[in-house]
Amino acid sequence: MPFHIPIQFQGILSTITLLDVLDILIVALILYKLYMMLQDTRAITLVKGLLVLLGLTLVCNWLSLHVIYWLLQQTLTLLFVALPIVFQPELRRTLEHLGQGRFFGKSLFLDDSEARSLVNELDKAVMLLSSRKIGALLVFEREMGLNDISATGVQIDGLITADFLMNVFIPNTPLHDGAAVIRGKRLIAAGCLLPLTENRTLSTELGTRHRAAIGLSEQCDALIVVVSEETGTVSVAENGRIVRRLSSEHLKSYLRPIFTPKTTGIKDMVLNWRKGK
Repeated sequence: MPFHIPIQFQGILSTITLLDVLDILIVALILYKLYMMLQDTRAITLVKGLLVLLGLTLVCNWLSLHVIYWLLQQTLTLLFVALPIVFQPELRRTLEHLGQGRFFGKSLFLDDSEARSLVNELDKAVMLLSSRKIGALLVFEREMGLNDISATGVQIDGLITADFLMNVFIPNTPLHDGAAVIRGKRLIAAGCLLPLTENRTLSTELGTRHRAAIGLSEQCDALIVVVSEETGTVSVAENGRIVRRLSSEHLKSYLRPIFTPKTTGIKDMVLNWRKGK
């Protein structure tokens, strides 16, 4: 039995041009990039809340619940006015991506063998620093460039090895108290200064290194590894949050995605949404 397209759809399809298809693809690509930038950040929860409110507003309008519809409409109006304030870090991050020409670009990833070797070297160095209670700050650059941060320290540009990193953080040396900035498999600068967080709710156990790590993670997409000088505890700061007391395997699980490309399909996006990520 032949399949017949309804006349209404035939009329719609006849008006679609190649430029319309290109327009839709560009919009879809922009929305996908925005989702990837917001993924695993605090902003994604707010976006989900806005979508839920928008859905409720449409349902109330369809059911003719005029009072609830009016209240939700006013709430949405206020929320959209407050969006530039609520999403200030994410808007800043997006504008910096555009300014650096990296909004549609990709990070320079390593092949599997190089990535495994580099992660092992980094893990070995961090665990040695931890066992000897030598304080350290390691900043891993991702999509957003960190030239402004690396400019505050000493330019090095050396290949990463465990012994090399151990020498950088030797106590009572000029580079010991600063942060080391890592881009790919190279350490580009050491002794760098990081911005301190203004979050007043943090535990008093967190020292200057931890607050500096959180402060930088609030402003960019970098991942920062911290080794406590007092306890030897290994921590990771990312997206304004800090995870403490990491083991070797946990540390590797944070480091591997930095150097290997991550593919996110439609199924993964749906699962992440359901899990609240």
